[in-house]
Amino acid sequence: MLSYTMRRLILSIPTLLFISFVIFMLLQLAPGDPMAQIPLTVPPDVKEKMREALGVGEPPLVQYWKWLVQVFWIEPQVMIDWMFGTNFSEGKLRVISWQTRSPVMDIIIQRIPQTLWVVGVAYIVAILIAIPVGIYSAYRQYSTFDQAGTFVTMIGFSIPPFFTGPLLIVVFSVQLGWLPSIYDTTHVVNDWDSFKYQLQQMIMPVMVLALQITAQLSRYMRASMLDNLNQDYVRTARAKGLGESVVVLRHVLRNSMIPVVTVIALGLPSIFGGAIITENVFKVNGIGQLLITALFANDLPMVMTLTFIFAVLIVIFNLIADVLYGLLDPRIRYE
Repeated sequence: MLSYTMRRLILSIPTLLFISFVIFMLLQLAPGDPMAQIPLTVPPDVKEKMREALGVGEPPLVQYWKWLVQVFWIEPQVMIDWMFGTNFSEGKLRVISWQTRSPVMDIIIQRIPQTLWVVGVAYIVAILIAIPVGIYSAYRQYSTFDQAGTFVTMIGFSIPPFFTGPLLIVVFSVQLGWLPSIYDTTHVVNDWDSFKYQLQQMIMPVMVLALQITAQLSRYMRASMLDNLNQDYVRTARAKGLGESVVVLRHVLRNSMIPVVTVIALGLPSIFGGAIITENVFKVNGIGQLLITALFANDLPMVMTLTFIFAVLIVIFNLIADVLYGLLDPRIRYE
């Protein structure tokens, strides 16, 4: 397993380099000008100097090489300096946002906690609800609980977040006045009252996201459980006199979790990628809103770095899913 993991990590390096190159070239083809938001009163010669400072006038391959050096060489030095108090990165040019003129990674690090508070909690809530619901729905197939679960999951699949978000705002904020409609990213939790307010402003965005994720995971869990409940090894386990809870939770559940692990692992990067629609509806100052703002401003370094981080997370969690296969199913061996 260790050798397989090391091989996958080594092979992921050229894969990520190719992905970054493709993303960079596609962004180069996108229309727009990073200097479009500069006031018209700025003289043309000053604009040209600003272009050179931002690296806009250089050839695309030169810009790409500079970005690679900044991301893979300078940014790790910045992290080392922050952790150990050294000065390896002093005086070196980092990846700078064209929109804010500040380091891209500093902005991303500032936004990640807001995204984790909302999207991360929603994913955890969805997993804790979806797996038990999927298990019980499969075990009690066609029961009232199963039919109710199917109806709710159909709603979760069918209704998009840009509808459920405003609907919850109208009901719980405007009509009832129970919950705040805007997520306050400047709120600091330092006592019990501030913690309660944090929970209140998280309820609606978490509900919107958890509804979609729960609908997806519970259907996968139910389908996988139904596929395994009719297998021969289940009948053999029951014939041996094993208890029903042991058969379902130890034998059937373990094999049924293999496809579900793939869905969960590949969905985890979306926690760090943010929920673009939901964050914009509830004004959550997270990664999703940052990506939308950067796209509208044609902020190439910001968009490039965010999409590359998302690609890295997908590769890593895909590897984690493959490793978990071997732990869940003894028949799977990586030689």
